[in-house]
Amino acid sequence: MFKRGSQPKSTLERVRMLPWVAIAQGAVVIARRWRSLAPKDRARLGGLARASQGRPSNLSRKERAELRALVGKLDPVGLGRELFARGGRGGRRGRRRGRRGTRA
Repeated sequence: MFKRGSQPKSTLERVRMLPWVAIAQGAVVIARRWRSLAPKDRARLGGLARASQGRPSNLSRKERAELRALVGKLDPVGLGRELFARGGRGGRRGRRRGRRGTRA
């Protein structure tokens, strides 16, 4: 798409280079997790996210604990595993080592 050694210059050119299939698959995985929550939990999670305005410190301790519990129901670790199993490098096959066998 671009000449060898050239860099995309505009945001539009960068957007065109995104792997749309991987993004669509990720959206499906995330939507499935979201729908697995009870409607009441989805509504409460959305309300807490709006109330926090992206900053958990805007919530009380009790609300932060509730937010953590609701996010835990989404299983973010499993979500990450599922997303990265779909694309990417698969998994690390060994440790990366620097010069002379030291850890990098």
